[in-house]
Amino acid sequence: MAINIIKQLEQEESARLLAVRAIPEFRPGDTLRVNVKIKEGERERVQAYEGVCIARAGSGVHESFTVRKISFGEGVERLFPLLSPSIDSIEVKRRGVVRRAKLYYLRDRRGKSARIAERSNSNTKASAAAASSED
Repeated sequence: MAINIIKQLEQEESARLLAVRAIPEFRPGDTLRVNVKIKEGERERVQAYEGVCIARAGSGVHESFTVRKISFGEGVERLFPLLSPSIDSIEVKRRGVVRRAKLYYLRDRRGKSARIAERSNSNTKASAAAASSED
């Protein structure tokens, strides 16, 4: 009985948070720009963190995703809770083609072998054609 109440509360909370903030559909392999709120003393600013999503884990309120980027030749990974109040927004910059849910093998790769091919969907082509015809 108590488990059902907890699940119900988590579902209500995730629905409330998703209504407030629009979170785009993304998968591992996609290149994301995560705008993170950072508090420095009294000021609060937004810092962009752009990299490849290498994993998604959990569900509901506890869902998180890992973003990996190369900064000054060094690989940096950051784990973000999906519904965290410190995340200002998430933008999908590129859609990637991968066959795995967890891309931890990218940690051992450098240069061209670490590249991910771009996914080309008919929906993306149709929206791109519509955008170019408007210009």
